[in-house]
Amino acid sequence: MSHSFRIVLLRANAVFLLAASAGGMINDLLGAFLLRGPIGLVVDKAPHAAIGFVEAHGLAFIFGVLLWRAESARLWHATAAAIHVLLGASNLLFWPLFAFADMMMVGYVTTALHGLFACLQLVAACGAKAGAGRPGPNRGPEFHMTIL
Repeated sequence: MSHSFRIVLLRANAVFLLAASAGGMINDLLGAFLLRGPIGLVVDKAPHAAIGFVEAHGLAFIFGVLLWRAESARLWHATAAAIHVLLGASNLLFWPLFAFADMMMVGYVTTALHGLFACLQLVAACGAKAGAGRPGPNRGPEFHMTIL
């Protein structure tokens, strides 16, 4: 896997996380505050569940921003893989939620993409350099500014 493909993979991963989490957050907020949409069905029965939805989609959005800025380093590819293992495994563990909220297609697509990205990122991690992207004695303040 080439360096440029690994960068494209990180960017594609970021776009997926940003788009899916933004859509999820809109549904979360509509459900939590207006009892509308698929999440409205859930929070009508369990109102406090909204915090978990909002936190999960908010963190996924932040991960998307970080992966967009990430360098093709083993650490970042492994981090991306871990993100998708967590999110995909959570979807599988709580699969009945997709059926209850009548969001089966969302469950199929997002869970499949989490699995695909986890696998691709693991392969990319094996081919990436271990030290790339780490701050060290040779890196000046400009490196730290680019992370923000």
